[in-house]
Amino acid sequence: MTAKNLSYYASKFTKLRVDRAHGSIAPHKPILLLSVIELIEQGILKHNQIPLSAELVAAFLKLWQQLGSTAHNADIGMPFFHLKSDGFWHFRSNPGFEALLSSGAKVRAVNALRQAVEYAYLDEELFELLQQPTFRNILINTLLNTWFADKTQQVQEVLRINAFAEFEQELLATGGRLYERSVIKDETKTVVRDATFRKVIVSIYDYRCAFCGLRIINSLSQNIVDGSHIMPFSQFYDDRIDNGLSLCKNHHWAFDRGWFSINDDFTLLVKSDLHEDAPNCKPMQQFNGDRIRLPVHAQHYPRLEALRWHRENIFKSA
Repeated sequence: MTAKNLSYYASKFTKLRVDRAHGSIAPHKPILLLSVIELIEQGILKHNQIPLSAELVAAFLKLWQQLGSTAHNADIGMPFFHLKSDGFWHFRSNPGFEALLSSGAKVRAVNALRQAVEYAYLDEELFELLQQPTFRNILINTLLNTWFADKTQQVQEVLRINAFAEFEQELLATGGRLYERSVIKDETKTVVRDATFRKVIVSIYDYRCAFCGLRIINSLSQNIVDGSHIMPFSQFYDDRIDNGLSLCKNHHWAFDRGWFSINDDFTLLVKSDLHEDAPNCKPMQQFNGDRIRLPVHAQHYPRLEALRWHRENIFKSA
């Protein structure tokens, strides 16, 4: 049996099965591996669980700008699915999708992969090697020297940049933006855009629900609240911070269905026809007239225009 050591994986990295059909090598797989290694180095990937996350997509897009081929599209879904053919990349299915992933079906679209795959994971031996800076650098250099020999120096500098954090900083600095519909069709970029908005909104509300104040964070820094849009993004393409609210799962659902809204003075307006049985928590109707929790800075408060739209179009029609 072949020993799965550093030499074994270095050899694997030099012999990745890549597409050569367009007259040039498709660099998707080595760029994906560099992206994964970057997140490990930055402490973002602490466990051998690699979801198709916004952080991974952002790292991939950043590296694609430096290393990508003009003959190919920057589609992370392709390598995320096909890297399993190289023998060290595996999938943990979401419940109900086990048969689909074992059937040989090619699930390569980003949204389809996020629905079907809970996370990818590496051979445990490879993941352990990547925890060691010396071995990690050897494998990074193996990828660079094999697939991007003419760009090694510039890439070493780019690898130190946290691309997703840069998206967050830009959103905070600019206050967000309105998009044209044509700009948001790219599934890959949409993953980053959506996650950046939601993460910034939740952070400026101190990870609390603006309605009830609930704040729960686990050891992996996952939290129970959502960064939600007041005016739906699918209709208005509005990712400005003042079109956002931090809401727990229950109150996000209720807000989207018009069970409550918010007045111009930021007090809650709760439907009077709710029939509630809440023995262990405060019923929604008892929050009526309370002021929502607000961000520290006034420029991040919910936009009055957006609140009025919600009252007129969602709350009144519920």
